[in-house]
Amino acid sequence: MADGRLVIGTQRYSSWSLRGWLMVKLADVPVSVDVIPLEGGGQTRALKTLSPNGCVPYLEHDGAVVWDSLSIAEYCAEFAPGLWPADRRARAVARSVAAEMHSGFRGVRSTLPMNLGRDNRPLAKPLEADVLQDIERIDALWTNARTRYGQGGPFLFGAQFGNADAMFAPVVCRFLSYGVSDLSDDSLAYMQAVRNHPLMQEWYDAAAREPEAWHLERYESIA
Repeated sequence: MADGRLVIGTQRYSSWSLRGWLMVKLADVPVSVDVIPLEGGGQTRALKTLSPNGCVPYLEHDGAVVWDSLSIAEYCAEFAPGLWPADRRARAVARSVAAEMHSGFRGVRSTLPMNLGRDNRPLAKPLEADVLQDIERIDALWTNARTRYGQGGPFLFGAQFGNADAMFAPVVCRFLSYGVSDLSDDSLAYMQAVRNHPLMQEWYDAAAREPEAWHLERYESIA
């Protein structure tokens, strides 16, 4: 039985919603999911009175109110500690890479917005230097985590799809959408493992069922 709700935005576009949704699903937190069609550019009026910061994801559960993806990650880990690695040193790295994703990579975010309706279609113009630097750094983070901690399974820290993977899942979506493939073999294999995860398939399927009226020209017209 649902004991609260998770508010998310249009699944076709909302990268932050995907992060929060994955964490809640992985922790099996019993809440209903409310999808709010986004208007783009942070202008979704329906969210202004719903969420304390006017953004998604937003979680209400058992009297707790949680907003911001990293806060949701930590809240969910209280119910499912395995969302962070058991080893203290690996856990420190996992939290660090998750935080770096949370606060960085603005070049990738702005130039390659998430659009699950786009598949392996590179931009017509060359990527700017800041985007290429972001991609190189993400590749290094993934490769390092997989090499040092991920030998026990297909994800960043082994067999468990955890909070760090949830933070990077929208980046995997972006790279697949825009045909970003100049990456290490470890990173390419990791991307495929993330895309094949059942929860990712569930999200993609839900995004495909959204009404066409929810599509935003600002994202659909990117060449």
